[in-house]
Amino acid sequence: MRLLKRFAVVMIGVLALAPITLAKDQDRAKKEEDRIANSSTVMAEILNVRDNIPRDLLDKARCVVVMPTVVKAAFIVGGDYGRGTMVCRTGKDFTGPWGAPAMYALEGGSIGFQIGGEATDFVFLIMNDRGANSLLHSKVKLGADASVAAGPVGRSTAADTDAYMRSEILSYSRARGVFVGVSLEGSTLRPDDRANRELYGRSVTAGQIVRESEVQSPSIAEKLAVQLQTASPRLRS
Repeated sequence: MRLLKRFAVVMIGVLALAPITLAKDQDRAKKEEDRIANSSTVMAEILNVRDNIPRDLLDKARCVVVMPTVVKAAFIVGGDYGRGTMVCRTGKDFTGPWGAPAMYALEGGSIGFQIGGEATDFVFLIMNDRGANSLLHSKVKLGADASVAAGPVGRSTAADTDAYMRSEILSYSRARGVFVGVSLEGSTLRPDDRANRELYGRSVTAGQIVRESEVQSPSIAEKLAVQLQTASPRLRS
């Protein structure tokens, strides 16, 4: 009888905590959905300015990483300072339409790059299969594990595209309305496994999200995928 009473008490406690746990899970998922929504806003604003990413470079990109509202002050302590999302073209050779988002983290950096506490948006173009596959499976140190260069802006850079194609990743920043190429050598990009789990409700890797069709893209990501599909409907070699 005592054992039965103890079991009943435990079950009552579990049932009482269940709504709290569910609410926390929903809050964490909402946080990741907000990051996707913010990434979509950043991408829309960048695509709609005159001197933005050259379209011929976007057409050759396998993936796009968007880090909205990164605070540069975090460079001082070298901690986590950026959270965002990566969207890739689907298909074995990244030749299909833009697909489901995988959550990513931007970490590390250089003290010399820190400028006060100014919030900045970052955008990365992943320019070849090697760079994309590396990011899908591991942490990548920019400038060491993958070559990175400050990306060009504006339409006048089209003639110099080949020079930039030697880099696996092109990086950009936007602060105070100014959009420029910026090198982030020494920083790292990595899949944010915890954020992906919270967004999709189960443990799922960035590789599975991008490569496996059974991973359903959340509805909040549709706008970002449509923006990229409209701007660059097909991969051009």
